[in-house]
Amino acid sequence: MDVELIEIREFLANHAPFDQLPDAELDLLPKRLTVRYLRRGSAFPPSDDAEPCLYILHRGAVELRDGDGGLISKLAEGDLCPSPCGKDDTDMAALSGQTAEDTLVYLLPCAELERLRAEHPAFAEHFDDSMSHRLRKALDAIKTDTAGTALMTVQVGELLSRPLVQASPDISIQQAAGIMSEARVSSLVITEQGRLVGMITDRDLRNRCLAAGLPPTEPVRAIMTERLHTVHDDTLGFEALITMSRLNVHHLPVLDEQGVRGVVSTSDLVRVQSANAVYLVGDIHKADSVETLAAISGKLGELQIQLVHSGATASQIGQAITAVTDAITLRLLELAEEELGAPPVPYCWMAGGSQARREQSSHSDQDNALLIADHLSPEDDAYFRMLAQRVNDGLNACGYIYCPGDVMARNDKWRQPLKIWTKYFNTWIKRPEPMALMLSSVFFDLRPIYDPEGLFGELSERIRTLSKKETIYIAYMAANALKHRPPLGFFRNFVLIRGGEHDHTFDIKHRGIVPIVDLARVYALSAGLQETNTLERLRAAGAAKALSADGAANLVDAHEFIGTLRMRHQAEQLRRGEKADNFLSPDDLSPLERGHLKDAFALINTIQESLGQRYQAGRFA
Repeated sequence: MDVELIEIREFLANHAPFDQLPDAELDLLPKRLTVRYLRRGSAFPPSDDAEPCLYILHRGAVELRDGDGGLISKLAEGDLCPSPCGKDDTDMAALSGQTAEDTLVYLLPCAELERLRAEHPAFAEHFDDSMSHRLRKALDAIKTDTAGTALMTVQVGELLSRPLVQASPDISIQQAAGIMSEARVSSLVITEQGRLVGMITDRDLRNRCLAAGLPPTEPVRAIMTERLHTVHDDTLGFEALITMSRLNVHHLPVLDEQGVRGVVSTSDLVRVQSANAVYLVGDIHKADSVETLAAISGKLGELQIQLVHSGATASQIGQAITAVTDAITLRLLELAEEELGAPPVPYCWMAGGSQARREQSSHSDQDNALLIADHLSPEDDAYFRMLAQRVNDGLNACGYIYCPGDVMARNDKWRQPLKIWTKYFNTWIKRPEPMALMLSSVFFDLRPIYDPEGLFGELSERIRTLSKKETIYIAYMAANALKHRPPLGFFRNFVLIRGGEHDHTFDIKHRGIVPIVDLARVYALSAGLQETNTLERLRAAGAAKALSADGAANLVDAHEFIGTLRMRHQAEQLRRGEKADNFLSPDDLSPLERGHLKDAFALINTIQESLGQRYQAGRFA
């Protein structure tokens, strides 16, 4: 094969759908193509072609217009032009085109195209697939070997292999022990009128009954644990294990929409735990100083590298790293309370930003705030000021740098009682000025990290009720969400930074991930949803019809694909001993990845336009 044919073969092998053809077919295909060079301004398709063909752009650009002369598409390198081949394809007679640059195209006769479609189903799928289907396959392609990440992918509901074993709180301890023995379980769920009211374990029988000398005839409610920590059935195994380690418990009730579904134990999780996974929370729980915590947090970069290399997706990595951050935050709160004494009134430590959404990479800056019970006295604030300062300083020492905008609990403004927080949100929603919109983007992503008295639930309910009915506010938020646009030019080329430290790159976080995060937030607010995580918001928005089911699924795939490329980029920087950033060069991607990334960006653009039209966002920009 001569040099020119080899070049054509390599080009085809690196562009969909020809990458789906076997090597033997790719070796023969270049000889079956015609190569044409068209000068800028030439009519497209060429009127002098001997037979109808599929046009494959190797270099240059083509503008396509409809019958009224309206521009409907611009095509660039690697794109397939609308083809007259086959009854299901676009009728080129309805289109007129012109080359916008000097252009080189490959022509594949329609008869040859139909043969390839008939003989190679994977190739044929491209012509039947939507952009969203191609994106889903691209996401599957970058999910490499997942060995070592079992707990990153398995949901606890999948581990419940036996029926729920439950009993009434009025049965005797002895009867409860008999039920557990007969069912061969180490825990017993206690329910009353279908409601979860408690649980006992083997350890409770030993410590609270036998060791305490309590008669076994006493009702089981005498020894059951009433204030239970629970997980939902779609909680990842990793997160459940982290929770158990932090709380020093071995069983967690699992809930679904109908109520309690079962119990997951540490032994259930150990069965799927890989020996290669890195878990740091156990060490965090035992850490006795900020210095020790800082040393542990220094391993987060290595954790991200290992998770990327084992094939974890952005969502799985974000969940894992955020779980470590949560554990560090909780331990800093415990150390602060050990030094300062018990808090004078209940409080809730709230995280914002990527930590709140469980979407962190290593290391992010910190966003947090303090919610305090309304019966706070003026004298009590001195305690919470010192508590917040210690935790913020500790997080900074652990690599979570101070928030550049000072959105931290040490800031008096973000350390307030419930009534003030309610007033804040009421003002932001009723008067959506630019600063209010910026703050809303931060504080509508809050998640409680420490909240023993459930203060956050009341605040969250007030916010959802208020925001859902304020359609003008949602319109302003929608306009705000459209400010971050994907870096995709008119010719489906990447819009890159020119000059400076990040020359020939684009910011994959702010131009790729943030647009989806912003969209998900608007859809969640419009439907009054309580979810904070971006993927959970999109799925819930799809279920609530705030967003079409297809739109939600497509954005989920786009977020995972873009986020996984970002995590991989950062892991490679960390492996080289460099500081991780978000500036990605297209040159670091394969041609296939570049094509799929363009699909993802185009998808985001389409949904942004749809949101803008829905809320007439231009009026509120």
